[in-house]
Amino acid sequence: MKKPKSAQTFEHLPDAAFIRARNLMSIVPFSAATLWRKCREGIFPAPVRLSAGITAWRVADIRRWLANPADFKAHKYTPTPRIPEIAGRP
Repeated sequence: MKKPKSAQTFEHLPDAAFIRARNLMSIVPFSAATLWRKCREGIFPAPVRLSAGITAWRVADIRRWLANPADFKAHKYTPTPRIPEIAGRP
């Protein structure tokens, strides 16, 4: 069976890279809702907020989880509040 393109690309990403949720869905064996629940429970790597509208995961953290998901312990994820828009900014 052929891997999805995003899974093939993941193998070639450097550990310092980031991966977004939509690409992560073809790598992990669960839904997006379960992904966020596991982040909150601290049993999946916490995402990093890169900007107001972009959240991603460190590739190194995902690889560490994939190597041993049963023993993975992360800091519990606390969603960052949305950054308020600055008045007068386009």
